[in-house]
Amino acid sequence: MRLIIPFLATFLFGQEWFITNYEYGKMLYNNPRGISCAKCHGIKAQGKIIAKYKIKKHGKIILKELKAPNIQNISYDRLKSKLFLLTKKDRKLSVMPRYNYLTSNELEALFLYIQSQKDKK
Repeated sequence: MRLIIPFLATFLFGQEWFITNYEYGKMLYNNPRGISCAKCHGIKAQGKIIAKYKIKKHGKIILKELKAPNIQNISYDRLKSKLFLLTKKDRKLSVMPRYNYLTSNELEALFLYIQSQKDKK
């Protein structure tokens, strides 16, 4: 009985053993049950070069880069649209994988984490 009362008090009032939305968002950013957001957008969501390649145009070799954008200032609606690839244009032109399995709670936590990365060096 002595052990049950402190446990119930913590469960009912503290719940300190659950992770925060920020922590959950960070986990999802680094491992969203698929390809990591950080893999392409970088640790701080500032964007990064995914690949470099060469193309031949008019007899000249041109070096090109495929770069993921900075998403620190993305709106919630735009994030959802890009993660779920809602438009036909997004599905056709994007190299980004779909994340349409994320729940609304997961999307909110992920958005919170991304927004927290603003101005971090």
